[in-house]
Amino acid sequence: MSAPTPMSASSSPPDNVIPPRAGFRAVVKAWISRGPRYFTLREQQLFLLLAIIIGLLSGLAVVLFRIAIDWTHLSLFGSGLTPARARAVLVPTLGGLVVAFLVVRFFPRVRGSGVNQTKAAVYIYDGYIPFNTVIGKFLTCALAIGSGHSLGPEDPSLQMGAGIASALGRRLRLSREKVRLIAPVGAAAGLAAAFNAPISAALFVIEEVIGKWSAGVLGAVILSAVSSVVVSRWFLGSEPLFRIPVYQLVHPAELLAYAALGVIGGVSSLIFVKVIGYTRPRLKGLPPWTYYLQPAAAGFLIGLIGMWLPQVMGAGYQFMDQAMYGQFTWRMLVLLAAFKIISTSLSFVSGTPGGMFAPTLFIGAMIGGAVGGIEHRIFPWLGGSVGAYALVGMGTLFAAFLRAPMTSVFMVLEVSGNYSIILPVMISNAVAYMVSRYFQPTPLFDLLSRQDGLDLPSMEERREESALRVEDAMRPYRGPILRGEDVVADALLTLEKSGESLALVANREGHWGGLTAAELRRRSAEAPGQTLGSFLADVRLPHLHPDQVLDEALRRFGDFPLLPIVSRADFGKLEGVVTLQDILRVYRTTGGRLAQSEAHAEVAIE
Repeated sequence: MSAPTPMSASSSPPDNVIPPRAGFRAVVKAWISRGPRYFTLREQQLFLLLAIIIGLLSGLAVVLFRIAIDWTHLSLFGSGLTPARARAVLVPTLGGLVVAFLVVRFFPRVRGSGVNQTKAAVYIYDGYIPFNTVIGKFLTCALAIGSGHSLGPEDPSLQMGAGIASALGRRLRLSREKVRLIAPVGAAAGLAAAFNAPISAALFVIEEVIGKWSAGVLGAVILSAVSSVVVSRWFLGSEPLFRIPVYQLVHPAELLAYAALGVIGGVSSLIFVKVIGYTRPRLKGLPPWTYYLQPAAAGFLIGLIGMWLPQVMGAGYQFMDQAMYGQFTWRMLVLLAAFKIISTSLSFVSGTPGGMFAPTLFIGAMIGGAVGGIEHRIFPWLGGSVGAYALVGMGTLFAAFLRAPMTSVFMVLEVSGNYSIILPVMISNAVAYMVSRYFQPTPLFDLLSRQDGLDLPSMEERREESALRVEDAMRPYRGPILRGEDVVADALLTLEKSGESLALVANREGHWGGLTAAELRRRSAEAPGQTLGSFLADVRLPHLHPDQVLDEALRRFGDFPLLPIVSRADFGKLEGVVTLQDILRVYRTTGGRLAQSEAHAEVAIE
């Protein structure tokens, strides 16, 4: 056997050979060039590996972001528990001026919380988020929150994680589909690191950004969220976001108080949404030069409130802890909740970048603590702790204001680590969510996107949609049902008398076939005496079940004029048939109703 010919120094290895010390992009290129089957096997593994890398990078970015917020706050306000009155007014005012200058002149994409911006990147811009948006979000939000504006770091962390993922996907030249999917993976990583709650972050991204479950996306989202939390806990510690007091349900009647908390939380969320929905478009409609002054004006008003209630400034995590341990009277808690709604609305509608998660939790904790304090005074025999009400109130307002009911339940469980509180959480959250839905049909994020002229998909509307099924379009079959022993000539005569376009043929195994009149004529001309069973395998039809979605029927039609619908328990039992015309009729009818409902929704928004 001859020795292999050595490769010359000037020649390069084939594309599908991975050279030693190859870079990551070279490895990806070699995987792709090895052929569709090889790459199909490796693509999902690569995507999951990228999810871990994105989680590590996003977690590190969020750690730096939290440090930057704390450093800014200490530098501007000092280390005292309450800032001096002069600083309480001047710092958020001057901070608003600087933030407005940066946003208007350099980072116009960083306005808003970051959730809708990430959704827009996924559904409009194919996952594209410029990396300077990550830088701008980091700088402006650290300054805004650190200077006392009533906003939180979670939503910006979500957008920063999505931006890091988008940049990495473009750098690796992933396909458009993968870049679109990789942005929500980064969003989950950023939110998980900011919340120190990977399950809640993954649920929120799937519930509000992606809108649907799939095994590949779910695995990548969970991996990125977990890896980012590992990084966050490595640097910032593994302590939970809140110190939760011990909870125990003393009396079943206490659940009525939690239901009342749900009603109060739902009404409070309505006030919050209405204030933002009314004032935001009016401030955006002012002349562009006012954009430089609006965050400063908001900061000035927040500073005036902060002179007497400094707790409403910034994210306010430490004051949520104090509320859980009963360090405020119920009257003080009511004041804090009311003025937090005002201060957060001022910051958000002025265009100051920052998130709504922390203010929502703050308001919910204060409302919950107030309800718990009142319940203790009126019904002391019910027991329970103010901290439990504050904790449930956090999830209650989150469910009603942000309209993420599943996330709100798991968030409370994750930050408390106490599953005995799940019953009060579910009752209060469900009541608040129903109140919010009834009186405010359009969720906050959908309202904001429509105010910005974007038609982003409404995840709540998707969840509430009832899918059209085969049974909605099927009709009875009035034609002949033939058997394998029938003769072709007789079958042709029977079909022509029925007026149907297709004769169904059933065999003993429960399979169905279909024969058109033209096919029967051809077979009859060739051999009029032959039976249908002699060629039944050649005319086999795909079948449907009544509960399948209509999309599945469209995929199976092919060139057949109709398809049989059979029982799941007995494939030989014919339930009906469906044609393309039947499906189009149902879609037209449903489309007309949908257009009317959308028109009514637009009128309600206006």
